[in-house]
Amino acid sequence: MSDAIIQVRNVSYTYAAKRDAALRRPALLDINLEIARGSCAAIIGITGSGKSTLVQHFNGLLLPTSGSVIVDSIEVGVESAELQKLRQRVGLLFQFPEAQLFERTIYADVAFGPQHLHLTRGEIRTRVLEALEMVGLPQREYAQRSPFGLSGGQQRRVALASVLAMRPNILILDEPGVGLDAEGKEEFYQCIQSLRQRGITVVLISHDMAEVASLADQLFVLHLGHLVIQGEPRAVFAQPAALREYGLAPPPLSSLLMQLRQRGLPLAADIMTIDEAFASIAHVKQINLSSNS
Repeated sequence: MSDAIIQVRNVSYTYAAKRDAALRRPALLDINLEIARGSCAAIIGITGSGKSTLVQHFNGLLLPTSGSVIVDSIEVGVESAELQKLRQRVGLLFQFPEAQLFERTIYADVAFGPQHLHLTRGEIRTRVLEALEMVGLPQREYAQRSPFGLSGGQQRRVALASVLAMRPNILILDEPGVGLDAEGKEEFYQCIQSLRQRGITVVLISHDMAEVASLADQLFVLHLGHLVIQGEPRAVFAQPAALREYGLAPPPLSSLLMQLRQRGLPLAADIMTIDEAFASIAHVKQINLSSNS
């Protein structure tokens, strides 16, 4: 990969049992992967597969037991690693981040992080207003409102703005759509796509295959600490048997198309969107009409 912003080389990680060394269990085993700058990568797998453990290496919350992790030219785990600089470059949004909102106004919540960077008041204001615009909550309408009067999707975007105000190069999102209704998910997904257009690299942790299919262009499947499948979504979702072996299911559209193929409809194996499905079905229909005429 020519421009990898995250490089993981032979990384293993073992959680230490406090009382009994014999109970130590490996959470990651010899992981090798690269994430391209400006891409949207999804790390997927069932509970306990190692997803959260892996991404916590990307901002130095965890250090590898063995192997190396290089994030935006900073090697995590070496004594000279600039972890403070790293954590400014890597923004992490946990599940249900709206539960961490606490200020009286949206402006104050988004300003909380930049205030700890020893910036001037003008610089803080610039960052806050920029972040609110990036998530579709313009300051004129929202800055002085209470975050607690917003919808769930809007609150999550406020939490995202709080991370973006730190101006990260990499954004890690843990189950970004969980708990949101369809409208809230769509709004949040649009924000993610907009951030990618600004050059921010996005890393998703998700078990929602429909979410992954709509957002990611790289997939990494973890199972019991091993990296078992990686590739573009089209290639990965074309392996339904392998996904099921690791406790995952293809997106609903992929499952429907597989059933149509089993009934004899000659549809391409790499279809990913509804528009592509309709175009393929229309093409098959046109061929049938031509052959019958």
